[in-house]
Amino acid sequence: MKFIAEIDVMPLKEILDPQGKAVTGSMKNLGLENIQNVRIGKHITLEIVATNEHDAKEKIDQACKKLLANLIMESYVFNLKMVS
Repeated sequence: MKFIAEIDVMPLKEILDPQGKAVTGSMKNLGLENIQNVRIGKHITLEIVATNEHDAKEKIDQACKKLLANLIMESYVFNLKMVS
């Protein structure tokens, strides 16, 4: 079975996000002061072949923990959907 995983990796709320802070400041300069507390992360899409959804989720979880996210500074969530 083939699956597509959509993964979002974000800095932990307790961690300073300098890129998000810079964008928040730029929003004010553009007259968009209603936009606040911007946080910037990364979005990853990948395909995985697995025997079932449970195995696919386990493999994606391992990939996130070992490579795609730095768990000291980031958190992640993912959605998995089967491809026909």
